Amino acid sequence: MLGGKGANQAVGLAQLGTPVALVGVVGDDRTGHELLDHATRDGIDITHTVRREHTPTALLVDILDDHPWHRYLEHIPPDVLLTERDVFAASELIRRADTIVIQLQQPLTAALEAAHLAHATHTRIVLDGATDNHTPAHADLLARTDVLRADAHEAELLASRCLNSITDTAEAAQQLRKQGPTVVVLEVADEGNLISSPAGYEFLPHDDAEVLDTTGAGDALVATLVHSLVQGDPLSTAARLAVTAAGITTEHAGGRPRLHNLATKGTPP
Repeated sequence: MLGGKGANQAVGLAQLGTPVALVGVVGDDRTGHELLDHATRDGIDITHTVRREHTPTALLVDILDDHPWHRYLEHIPPDVLLTERDVFAASELIRRADTIVIQLQQPLTAALEAAHLAHATHTRIVLDGATDNHTPAHADLLARTDVLRADAHEAELLASRCLNSITDTAEAAQQLRKQGPTVVVLEVADEGNLISSPAGYEFLPHDDAEVLDTTGAGDALVATLVHSLVQGDPLSTAARLAVTAAGITTEHAGGRPRLHNLATKGTPP
C-alpha cells in the first residue's frame, strides 16, 4: 500500500477534507504506477510526484510483535529520494500553498530547497523529524520553520541530550523555539505529547486507545494538526484533535491513517 511519512500525511489530510498535493518520487516499475493510482483514488494531487526512470520504487516492511513493538525492513534506492531539482519543479505549487509539510525522511538539501521556496512567500512551514547532526544547513532549516514536530527519539537528537521527564521536554521545546519555530510539538516517551508556544506549554497524555501498532501515529498527528491549523482552529484545539488522531491510528496495524470519522470522535475537553 501507499506509505512513508509524506504519503501517510497526505492521505490523512485528504481523509480530513483538506486539499493536498504530494511531492515525492516513485520508480518507473509496476509498483510505482499502482501506488500513484492509489494516491489518486485517495484524492491526492500527484502532479508533482516524480516517476524516476530506471529505478525501483522504495519498499518499507513493518514487522510487529506481540507487545506491540515494530521494526522496519527497508530498501530505498538513492535514486528514489527527492532532489533539489524535483522540489524546484514544484515551485509554483509550494508558493501557492497555505502550508507545506517537510519530513526529514528525505535529504536535507531537498528539505532546504522546499523551505526556501515556502519562506519567500510566507507559506507556513511544518517540519517533521530531525537529523542526526547539527549542521549550519539544519540550523537554517529550523530558522525557517513555523511548526516543529518530533517523536521522543528525534526530540533528544534536537536537544542533544536525554529527555527524562515532561519538565526536561518543556525546557528543550523552549530552547528549540528560540531557534526559529513558533510552535514545537515533542513526544514525551511512553507518556504523551507536549505542545510549546509563546503562550506556554501544555502536556497531553496518551489516551486509552488499545494499541496494536504505533506505526503512522505521528503522521496522523501531523496531518490532523495541519488540517486544524489550516481551518483556523486555536492551537489548543488543533493539538487535542491531533493527539486523538494519533491514538486512533495505533488501534490498527499499518501506518495508513483512518481519519474519515475523526469528527465523530469529538475533541477531548
